[in-house]
Amino acid sequence: MADRAQHPHTTQQAWEETRLETRLMTSAPLIDAQRRFDVCHVGLVLRAVLGVQLVQALGLAMAQETLSQWMWAMGTATVASMSGLLSWLLLVCAAKRLLARLPEWAQWTLPIVLGATCAHGGGRLLEWVGLQPVSPLQHGALACIGALAAAMLLGWLKLRERAQAPADALARLVELQSRIRPHFLFNTLNTAIALVRVDPARAEEVLEDLSELFRVALSDTGARSEGVPLAQEVELARRYLAIEQLRFGDRLRVTWQLDPHCSETRVPPLLLQPLVENAVRHGVEPNDQGGDVTITTRSRGSEVEIRVINSVGAPSRTQGHGLALRNVRQRLRLMHDVAAKLEAAPSPGRFAVRIVLPR
Repeated sequence: MADRAQHPHTTQQAWEETRLETRLMTSAPLIDAQRRFDVCHVGLVLRAVLGVQLVQALGLAMAQETLSQWMWAMGTATVASMSGLLSWLLLVCAAKRLLARLPEWAQWTLPIVLGATCAHGGGRLLEWVGLQPVSPLQHGALACIGALAAAMLLGWLKLRERAQAPADALARLVELQSRIRPHFLFNTLNTAIALVRVDPARAEEVLEDLSELFRVALSDTGARSEGVPLAQEVELARRYLAIEQLRFGDRLRVTWQLDPHCSETRVPPLLLQPLVENAVRHGVEPNDQGGDVTITTRSRGSEVEIRVINSVGAPSRTQGHGLALRNVRQRLRLMHDVAAKLEAAPSPGRFAVRIVLPR
């Protein structure tokens, strides 16, 4: 098919894009309140443990005269602080759905009271194992410290949750722009028009694929904060590549290597599609001979590895700005924190993107 990317109504297109951007930014989804109590991530637990241990070590160092006294005090205090902290994190994680439905004052009060209770329980544990007697005054101090630590951690979680709102809006904006890019839209519609008379069934398939792409791009990302199955992302990428296959024909050569054990892994919405679009745009479109795109998923114990690899020939007519990669990386960080990573590895003749995330 001829690539009718050029269109005379460029001013109208620009106006439509601006209107859609404004509409998207002003109708950003409401923040999912469960995120503020999502303390189940390994990265967050690690930061909380290290922070408490650092403050505890510095405080005890001021009260002890020798290194041996400090080490003994750290050992006994760690029993109380870690048991209290981990209990608090576990209980908040288990009750995050309930806490998210409570009014704002209760969302503050209950975790703070829970922090005081867990710290008090840590003091009781010291007495129970016979490491150190704890006076009533010390129990009161422990409860106050637990309440203060819970309030500080809860405040940080709320700030983190608010920071996700503009990040989600920006990611949705970039993905929506890629879905409604005029060249792609007009090429697809022109392809469907050309097929209407010679192959109506195929034209209907093209329009169905295009409709599905728009449905996902325009859907409410905030309603899917828990992620979507990887199999759904694979199906969306298949639809996109099926449309591009009609335009490029034999120039676009796609290989799928999919591990069925990865199908139910939860991933951020619109994870794969921008990566395969980049592969087509920069690895296939600029080259007269076309190019190869390989999508691989593989289960590795408690992790899932995703690779998108494309051949590289002539330089792309349009220089990329790395927005797709940055936003995919940002989505992974928001959903999995330090448990997920994205690596881009350019090399002679090919460009590879590798994603590793927990199952």
